[in-house]
Amino acid sequence: MDIAGLPTPVFCGVDWAEDHHDIAVVDAGGKQLAKLRISDDTAGFTQLIALLAEHGDCESYRIPVAIETSRGLLVARLRATGRPVYAINPLAVARYRDRHSVARRKSDAADAAALANILRVDMDMHRPMPADSELARAIAVLARAQQDAVWDRGQAQNRLRSQLREFYPAILAAFAEHRFGLCSIEARTILAAAPTPTAAAQLTRRQLRALLKRAGRVRGIEAEAERLHEVFQRDYMHHLPQVEAAFGHQTSALVRQLDTACRNADQLEVACTEAFDEHPDASVITSFPGLGSLSGARVLAEIGDDRSRFTNAGSLKAYAGSAPVTRASGKSCVVMSRKVKNQRLAAVGYVWAFSSLTKSPGARAHYDRRREAGDRHTAAQRNLFNRFMGMLYFCLQHDQPYDEAKAFPDQSSKVPALAA
Repeated sequence: MDIAGLPTPVFCGVDWAEDHHDIAVVDAGGKQLAKLRISDDTAGFTQLIALLAEHGDCESYRIPVAIETSRGLLVARLRATGRPVYAINPLAVARYRDRHSVARRKSDAADAAALANILRVDMDMHRPMPADSELARAIAVLARAQQDAVWDRGQAQNRLRSQLREFYPAILAAFAEHRFGLCSIEARTILAAAPTPTAAAQLTRRQLRALLKRAGRVRGIEAEAERLHEVFQRDYMHHLPQVEAAFGHQTSALVRQLDTACRNADQLEVACTEAFDEHPDASVITSFPGLGSLSGARVLAEIGDDRSRFTNAGSLKAYAGSAPVTRASGKSCVVMSRKVKNQRLAAVGYVWAFSSLTKSPGARAHYDRRREAGDRHTAAQRNLFNRFMGMLYFCLQHDQPYDEAKAFPDQSSKVPALAA
């Protein structure tokens, strides 16, 4: 205890590994008080808590912990204790390591001490992990998994399309105008039944009607079956029979992969939207034009529901990558788009801004003004997304829904307001 009767500041660093973790505890003067290697299990976590308790950790004072990852069971358990947990980028740790040794010496114990010293000297320069609610963390898991599943589905579709271009142009022509393309259940059902162009050409109208019904189609079956039959009967070039059969086997495997990817994306979307609709912030987020339950869940997953996480709207905009960054040196000054950002939030931001153009007259007018001012499409949408992020910050802080009249008031007589 110090002379004021308060605990002496103590800092902990954890060098994370797959099966063990190195722990270092330092005081405010930089003296290393303890070091320990623990296992990646409950016994190891108990050892860590006991070590922190020996150095003043209690209900009224939780020793802050720095670690190089934001995921995993150890991080989850540390956050559950209510202590500040700082996820430090490994590249930043490497720079700090050079402050203590120029010989490029490295060890797990030394990295743990470096992490502890980062908090000792620069804690205010780093942001602790947010105190999000349990529901918000669950939504984050589901939203990110669903986004990954969508990306996997796109990759599976591209692999299948690339394969079909080699030997099966008929199926590409048959679903060229379909909204979902090869991801549609009709295309996947027909490909499963006829994985080669020869097999597709042998399908009768009756068989095509049965396949469309199996795919869930209820309207226009006769006309669609007639159209598909005409497409498959056209004259196409073919590989030799055995080669075409080999392509067919490979196509069947790719169709099964696409089926799995589509089911995963659909099931995760249902789970994600159901969880999001239960969150108190859902009504505010979905009140914005262009945001539905799924895109809103992706936004909430990245910004969380800890109101103290972002000190102002500018920090949220920088985190989303919508705010530009200025690089100035001497007489040189360049304003450019931000590269270091939350890539998931930036991805949903592009979709959000694009969707809002048909749902918000104010958003469309703002986009058009930016285009007239010389912005390209992507830059104009990023500027619109930047404005939306500022509005979202205000609405969440004050628990108010989006208001079109307040968001985009008539500015016909105030041209300079374009730069807002």
